[in-house]
Amino acid sequence: MKKLSFRFKVVNWNKSMNVTNYSWVTEFVLLGLSGSPELRPFLLVIFSLLYLAILLGNFLIILTVTSDARLHTPMYFLLANLSFIDVCVASFATPKMIADLLLEQKIISFEACMAQIFCVHLFAGGEMVLLVSMAYDRYVAICKPLHYMTIMSHRVCIILVVIPWGIGFIHTISQLAFTVNLPFCGPNEVDSFFCDLPLVTKLACIDTYVVSLLIVADSGFLSMSSFLLLVVSYTVILITVRNRSSASMAKARSTLTAHITVVTLFFGPCIFIYVWPFSGYSVDKVLAVFYTVITPILNPLIYTLRNKEMKAAMSKLKSRYLKSGQMSKVTRNACFPETK
Repeated sequence: MKKLSFRFKVVNWNKSMNVTNYSWVTEFVLLGLSGSPELRPFLLVIFSLLYLAILLGNFLIILTVTSDARLHTPMYFLLANLSFIDVCVASFATPKMIADLLLEQKIISFEACMAQIFCVHLFAGGEMVLLVSMAYDRYVAICKPLHYMTIMSHRVCIILVVIPWGIGFIHTISQLAFTVNLPFCGPNEVDSFFCDLPLVTKLACIDTYVVSLLIVADSGFLSMSSFLLLVVSYTVILITVRNRSSASMAKARSTLTAHITVVTLFFGPCIFIYVWPFSGYSVDKVLAVFYTVITPILNPLIYTLRNKEMKAAMSKLKSRYLKSGQMSKVTRNACFPETK
């Protein structure tokens, strides 16, 4: 087994008015998804393809929504923002995880580790609240259809997007405040493919029981409150839909099914990691893969395969680019005719 080289610097940690010298860890070692060399090439190909699909799928949704005037509605505006956050959620750790599959020693600096913690809680917290915004949009559209365009004005749509980023920022700053000043004086192996907050705080040289409780309380409050708001919203919407039977309500049921599926896929792993009282970190690793890689790739599929307007807009966009390519070819041939 190869020896890993670690770098430390000596800092002072003031505890109970007594100054104690600690060796401050400046690097962490990510253990990654698997320690098996035989699995690494397979995982490298799989996650490279998945990440490429995440980028293509979500950017396609953003391009389709922005280019088609018929999709310039509150629902699709929020959907485009969800796709952007999904790209962010997938990009804060997945590229490094893919690169680390090529390396024997998966090193990450202390600053980069804190940056990953900052990003995961910013984007994940923002996505939770954005899903609540999307549920509010569906509530207004289905329960108050005659007042929909009045209530969901451009200003309200902007607010429904800004609030998730604001809450996500406050959430991640509060989480990072628990971690950044902890003394790390020895163990520095993180049993994951990115710096996850519960795993990093576990490495601190002091008792982190209270800190862990604060972290669980913070993340648990945001997760559970957002989830409960979504449950209440969708319950009211489902009761409204059940009491109506028309073509518009059939469309509402289809859209609602997509939203509920996304909420279940996203909140399930988050609640298990930060709320469920167990310590099976191998399970946590699988769930971390699920909400950082699997969910961002499933969202485009769920929202496009079940949405006729999105599929029609994508077909129109494809036809436009094919026609544009053909026109460019004709123009090029006219300007530069072939000579025999």
